[in-house]
Amino acid sequence: MKFDRKHYTSDTLLDLYKAILKPRLIEEKMLILLRQNRISKWFSGIGQEAIAVGSTMALQEDEYILPLHRNLGVFTVRNCPLDQLFAQFQGKATGFTKGRDRSFHFGTNAHHIVGMISHLNAQLPVADGIALGDLLAKRKKITLAYSGDGGTSEGDFHEALNIAAVWNLPVIFLIENNGYGLSTPNQEQYKCEYLVSRGAGYGMKAIQVDGNNILEVYDTVLRISEEMRENPHPVLIEALTFRMRGHEETSGVKYVPQELLEKWAQLDPVTNYEQFLLEESVLNKDLIKEIRSGIKEEINQALEKAFAAPEPVADTKTELQDMYKPFIQPERKPDNTDVSEKRYIDAISDALRQSMLIYPQLILMGQDIAEYGGVFKITEGFVQQFGKERVRNTPLCESAIIGAGLGLSVKGYKAMVEMQFADFVSCGFNQVINNIAKSHYRWGQNADVVIRMPTGAGTAAGPFHSQSNEAWFFHTPGLKIVYPATPYDAKGLLNAAIEDPNPVLYFEHKSLYRSVSAIIPDTYYTVPIGKAMIVSEGEDVTIVTYGMGVYWAQQAVRAIPEIKAEIIDLRTLLPWDKETVEASVKKTGKVLVAHEDCITGGIGAEIAAWISEYCFTYLDAPVMREGSLDTAVPFSPSLEQNFLPKYRMEEKIKKLLAF
Repeated sequence: MKFDRKHYTSDTLLDLYKAILKPRLIEEKMLILLRQNRISKWFSGIGQEAIAVGSTMALQEDEYILPLHRNLGVFTVRNCPLDQLFAQFQGKATGFTKGRDRSFHFGTNAHHIVGMISHLNAQLPVADGIALGDLLAKRKKITLAYSGDGGTSEGDFHEALNIAAVWNLPVIFLIENNGYGLSTPNQEQYKCEYLVSRGAGYGMKAIQVDGNNILEVYDTVLRISEEMRENPHPVLIEALTFRMRGHEETSGVKYVPQELLEKWAQLDPVTNYEQFLLEESVLNKDLIKEIRSGIKEEINQALEKAFAAPEPVADTKTELQDMYKPFIQPERKPDNTDVSEKRYIDAISDALRQSMLIYPQLILMGQDIAEYGGVFKITEGFVQQFGKERVRNTPLCESAIIGAGLGLSVKGYKAMVEMQFADFVSCGFNQVINNIAKSHYRWGQNADVVIRMPTGAGTAAGPFHSQSNEAWFFHTPGLKIVYPATPYDAKGLLNAAIEDPNPVLYFEHKSLYRSVSAIIPDTYYTVPIGKAMIVSEGEDVTIVTYGMGVYWAQQAVRAIPEIKAEIIDLRTLLPWDKETVEASVKKTGKVLVAHEDCITGGIGAEIAAWISEYCFTYLDAPVMREGSLDTAVPFSPSLEQNFLPKYRMEEKIKKLLAF
């Protein structure tokens, strides 16, 4: 291995040595503790330390890094307290996630680190969002995100690199190519000889380095980061290295040819660099002994403190509260009495425009939302008013844009992400379910992201543009879900969703866009999230519904003039208003829960179950449900009308009343 010290001083070389030695000594200690069953699992980075240490040392302390399993050196270089780090590994209360997640699955804004989740490369889009935040704020900063060689097969890798290239984001995508994705060798992972060749496909600069040579890694990252700060653009770095131990310790390395292990053992990044410094007279045997002794003492003291730290004490109230960033939603009344007639679609556009004026840090992202104004023209004219920095057309990459929203949140921005159709959010499902929903609970970082979801059938658009998919997310703690049925609520709930610092899915029914209108305030106001509305009062039956179901319920009730039905529009689905529903059940004794979604596994099932459990003594009949058929949404209008529950609700109400 050839080291070139270039112009670097002996102090710099010595600092790099201390930095690369610390994670190696921690690793060696952790392997002992693992054998002693004092920690539960370990993902070893032995043999790869030069990448994490060299690249982190090259960055400014306030530049964000998004590491992976084998990047212990990122955390040690950033001076994360070792006792807190070790407590994290042991699942202790004093760890970064308070025992809620393991190993390096955490972030710390104090040290400008956003840790990984198990779904590989899900954080690359987050890096894009962080870099975009710096770019918008005119900060000359870069962001560094790591990927393994196996992870480059993931969709988020391609989406994140493409966005970074298109938007000229200052992100270094650093691939640690260690030859194996767990046990699968690279020739079974991808066809190109080296991953560096992929850079050209994204139109970005790509560099290959010896990942075991800390000086080469440090010098390369230092040089390109200086250039990127002045001229923002992404860079792909492939660092060639090798994993000397198993993917995690229990998996072993039996699948690796012995001669390969022997070859790479000769290229050990720590021992080779140490030998180079001895030859350069930067180190001597006594200094090595002194440095090692000091680091080992620091490790042992931190371990004693971590082992003595308390185990987490479960408190249900705290656990539930920590899913969300604390926020008391103020109900903002209109400033004056100016009103005008607005369609449902106009109300949404009005809310977005007014929120953009109130929140300069609000960024809109979505396919075709800029000059074209979106496929439904909701953002028409926004580019002229707010500019392309804040109203951003995106490539076809739902996952990366949602992830970028989380990255913007890290930098204090708000993000509105428009799904062209709610159906397409399936392409970004992982980011919604596993990243933005869990972020605050895991490490205290809220996702200030609103995802607008044009939803629903009735327009003969077929199986992929008509689904009601709110139940996919209703099961996921950490999200909030709103679904307005009226123009007044469409404006007020969207404003409230944007105000809320937590992730909110905002469902808007396409068939309501131009079919309903109302006289509503022209000025800014909010409708509180979590509060249902009684559309009509009655004593005979309670109908709990939302969205288009509100209009179907009204139509069905008009067809049975002899009854007085209490229709409840939930407006918010997560959290839903149990108090209003309970009060109505006590009054009527009979309940129908209706929605447009398919009947099986719909939100109505949960509401019906809750009523049966908590309001059973007030019921005079079984809780009944009505929803769409358990099929995909058909294209033909006649088939679609048969699919929807619109014309079945009247008969279901009569059945309930006759019980």
